[in-house]
Amino acid sequence: MFEIVNKKAVMDIRERVAKGEHPRREILNFIKAAPVGTIFEIHLPHRGEPLIANLQSLGLNVIVNELDPMHFRLMAVKLDEL
Repeated sequence: MFEIVNKKAVMDIRERVAKGEHPRREILNFIKAAPVGTIFEIHLPHRGEPLIANLQSLGLNVIVNELDPMHFRLMAVKLDEL
């Protein structure tokens, strides 16, 4: 479902979350399998505190931006193997 293009993976899961899906495990597995140096951009309809906590527990620094109401962007870079 997700792909890396030029070392960047953009994951817009706003529609999936609106449908009641919770793809957190899928996102985490993708990040774990991605090569070091990959930039992750995750778009959510809310701040996503549980996902942020999971990413931080993997050792990633997460930057959160509120782009619009109901549109948050999480940014992180994989610097080490997980």
